[in-house]
Amino acid sequence: MAFTIAIDGPAAAGKGTISKAVAAHFGFAHLDTGLLYRAVGAKLLAGVDPIVAAQSLVPEDLEDPSLRTPDVAQAASKVAVIGEVRAALLDFQRAFARRAGGAVLDGRDIGTVICPRAEAKLFVTASAEVRADRRCKELIGRGIEADFDTVLADVKARDARDMERSEAPLKPAQGAVLIDTSELDIDAAIAAAIAAIEARKGA
Repeated sequence: MAFTIAIDGPAAAGKGTISKAVAAHFGFAHLDTGLLYRAVGAKLLAGVDPIVAAQSLVPEDLEDPSLRTPDVAQAASKVAVIGEVRAALLDFQRAFARRAGGAVLDGRDIGTVICPRAEAKLFVTASAEVRADRRCKELIGRGIEADFDTVLADVKARDARDMERSEAPLKPAQGAVLIDTSELDIDAAIAAAIAAIEARKGA
């Protein structure tokens, strides 16, 4: 039986970690939809037209380790405002969402556009300062030089781009459960997510 969990939220709010844990808990498949846009962004940086890149994307493109770099993240945010790019990636995401056995998708427009009828919807957020601090530590941990003020400016710029774009702006979906992770450790955030989903499964 198909059961779709849509998890949206801004960068570095914890939605990726929560999504993976939720998928493992329920035995569902997981798709980080941001990787689709990062893969297109990486191809843009390599000189490929973003619409062509989106239309020709293959699963192997999502395994490129460079997809987690700050440059690719910024490129992903830029290609995500292109309507033709979003349209090209739509069917891939919707097919994944309705696969047998259940699916967890995380991104920025899962509950609002990709899967508006998802059985469970969450919106995971945190303050810009907390998210910038997390992203800084993540980058430094991967051996990438990072400065808090620069990362904070990047986070705020990306938020503005994501929330103000005409195509599928970032916002909580109707009926989504809001989880603010600013003052939650990861275990508490995961527990809150699982509790919210269990409530929907039992409804």
